[in-house]
Amino acid sequence: MSSFSNPHHMYLFALKNGKRKLAYGQSPEDALEILNVRLTPAEMAEIVREDYVKINQRELQKYVGQLG
Repeated sequence: MSSFSNPHHMYLFALKNGKRKLAYGQSPEDALEILNVRLTPAEMAEIVREDYVKINQRELQKYVGQLG
C-alpha cells in the first residue's frame, strides 16, 4: 500500500525535563505507539502525552535544540 494513502506526520512530544521527543505516525496516538516499541517504560513515562506539536519535515531544523 502506498504511503500516500496513509500519510504519516512528525510530532514533537514534550518531556517532563523540558525537552521534546520526536515521533512519527498517522496520528499522535499512533506516534506514541511507535515510540512505545522503541523506548523503555522509564523513557515513556517521561513523555507528556497531551503536549505535542505537529510539524512537517522542513520545520524540524527549528526544533533541533529542543530535542532530548
